[in-house]
Amino acid sequence: MFTVNIIVYLLSFIILVLVIWLIRLEMKIRGIFGGKRVKDFEEVMHYIHDTIKALEHSHKNTHAHVNNLEKRMRTGIRAIETVRFNPFQGKGEGGNQSFSSAFLDENGNGVVLSSLYSRDRVSIFSKPINEFSSEYELTPEEKRMIEKAKGKVANEK
Repeated sequence: MFTVNIIVYLLSFIILVLVIWLIRLEMKIRGIFGGKRVKDFEEVMHYIHDTIKALEHSHKNTHAHVNNLEKRMRTGIRAIETVRFNPFQGKGEGGNQSFSSAFLDENGNGVVLSSLYSRDRVSIFSKPINEFSSEYELTPEEKRMIEKAKGKVANEK
């Protein structure tokens, strides 16, 4: 029934299929091993393990760095508000040349700077602010600046 030619063709076809399958398998293995020539599977597993350890170490360092940045940002100035006003209303002096400015961090700590301008002098005042309040008496303009800055900080959170 089977002639020698049919058997040769059949075996040639089987060999061709096996060679194609072997080439595809080799390409998949190179993909898994990243195109590197490796001696054995254990070497690849060690490489993958070392890479994972390095990534875990990098992740820990990055996480610590981000936490440090977040802590530092909380103490940086987050809200700056300024209002200009006339402290001598009704007397015709000064105009709106006076101002109050609040410089506060996320926790409400910082400083309020105020300048009172009149024709013959300029006075500048600085008052420390802790948790959105001061141990020194604040003018209505300074209180308004602190409230505006407090609202700005609250909106950012």
